[in-house]
Amino acid sequence: MTSHDYRRALESAIREYEELGAKRRDIDQRLAELAQSIGTLSKLLGLTPTVPLGLTDAIRMIVRGSGVPMTPVEVRDRLHGIGFDVSKYTNDLAAVHTILKRLNDSGELRFIPREGGKHQYAWNRGVVAIALSKDIVQAMYENAAEREAAAATEEPEPSKRGAKRGAPHARKR
Repeated sequence: MTSHDYRRALESAIREYEELGAKRRDIDQRLAELAQSIGTLSKLLGLTPTVPLGLTDAIRMIVRGSGVPMTPVEVRDRLHGIGFDVSKYTNDLAAVHTILKRLNDSGELRFIPREGGKHQYAWNRGVVAIALSKDIVQAMYENAAEREAAAATEEPEPSKRGAKRGAPHARKR
């Protein structure tokens, strides 16, 4: 195989990876919607709704499927909405807070601080694969201005050169 063949294979693999990630997000969102519908319909029919998930998995499903950041109270309310039995927990909201914090610590969720203590959590979207070719990495490394900018710790003083704009200076002979 040639370098060109490897590059095409890599591009194809990256494209498929991204497509499958998008499909997974769509399926997860639909599963969360269906779980909520099943819980709500079961309640309307007078059935005792149950969701065959642990608390952590139920919270994952809710936050992943919501598509928007959620407060712990909203997550708890959604748990009730899908028929998750939280009666075994002394304080259901404390249990939700604990699970959200653990999922945040593991990187599955992202904590979003808000004013007034109404903090929210959002699902961390999957990463997108990016491949840089050897020649691009080499050019980036060799670019002295880029290296200097990357290593800068302070803003430089504005340059006095070129302060006057307009016609270029003419040399007198």
